[in-house]
Amino acid sequence: MTLVIDNIGELVTNVPALGAGPLGIVENTSVVIDGDTVVSVGAAGAVADERLDAGGRCVMPGFVDSHTHLVFAGDRAEEFTRRMAGEHYDGGGIRVTTEATRTAGREALRAGLARRLEEVHRAGTTTVEIKSGYGLSVESEAATTSLAAEVTPESTFMGAHVVPTEYLGRTDEYVDLVCGPMLEAVLPHVRWIDAFCERGAFDADQSRAVLEAGRAAGLGLRLHANQLDYGPGVRLGVEMGCASVDHCTYLSDEDIEALAAGDTVATFLPAADFSTRQPYPDARRAIDAGVTVAIASNCNPGSSYTSSISFCIALAVRDMNMTIDEAIAAATTGGAAALRRKDVGRLAPGGPAHLTILDAPSRHHLAYRPGVPLIWRTIGSDYVQPATEHETRRRKASP
Repeated sequence: MTLVIDNIGELVTNVPALGAGPLGIVENTSVVIDGDTVVSVGAAGAVADERLDAGGRCVMPGFVDSHTHLVFAGDRAEEFTRRMAGEHYDGGGIRVTTEATRTAGREALRAGLARRLEEVHRAGTTTVEIKSGYGLSVESEAATTSLAAEVTPESTFMGAHVVPTEYLGRTDEYVDLVCGPMLEAVLPHVRWIDAFCERGAFDADQSRAVLEAGRAAGLGLRLHANQLDYGPGVRLGVEMGCASVDHCTYLSDEDIEALAAGDTVATFLPAADFSTRQPYPDARRAIDAGVTVAIASNCNPGSSYTSSISFCIALAVRDMNMTIDEAIAAATTGGAAALRRKDVGRLAPGGPAHLTILDAPSRHHLAYRPGVPLIWRTIGSDYVQPATEHETRRRKASP
């Protein structure tokens, strides 16, 4: 069954050969889809089995959100309120979520994940990475990574998020647990390993040990770094060949030089800076130096409880010195690069039919109209909704 999306006012392909500029912009066009694959991009009026009239709207690739923590229980709304009143953010609230997540049942965690994934899809995201990091025990990290693996191919083990309460004062012992029994337990469920290289979490040597253990087990590497202050994390991530170093709120000249010389993506998380009252990173410096950059939501209950990439794009344009086209590229092809993916984040014949249709005539409205629900329709994704226990029983009972 083929579908034509016709009467597209502005199409962002992210393929320069297909249209104008770096984003490959095509106007007054159509896209033909066969199943899950883009068949053609061409003039308006193409014919297919079914037709969706875009009504002059803007169509673009689905967002690629390369940094989320979607498996958790509870919330930290009161912590957010205190922070808005002036309380300093130090990452310690992660342990509050850990306690709630450990005590929640598997079905409760799965139901919460399903709700957030539905929200993610409504927000125009069609590829999503999901990290663990709220279990922080062998049993709970295995459970949360298995839930993430049920829904996305981009699952990440982050046992090295913070040191759990029972290991306070014994960080090296906890790192041994992460690199040994915990890694062994989660290995069937994950593609990536991550660590929080930051004061109050793990130092460079401890983070290196975690990444080395993950690499030895065959996992790709990611790293949280330079969120709260300048530090060694960014350069460690480049040295280790991480696909992405995330946060990058504080970037020294040496950090930018290292990123520009390597292929590690600098992933900015502007909604986290918004929520924690951190300064916004100067993306202009990184981009002008030749660094590949991405934008992600960092959706989590403590420091960035939003799944809206549109909001992150608006922040990047307003407060990070990015143009709208740079921000859109960062949220699509940049996110794909952070996941070492070349198949998503663009619209071209033969590629996946992952599309976002804006309720607006052009891409500029993503920054021009911040806070407005501009996602008219999201088509396709490479994640799936988890089946709840009730749905599984119902399906088994169906003839």
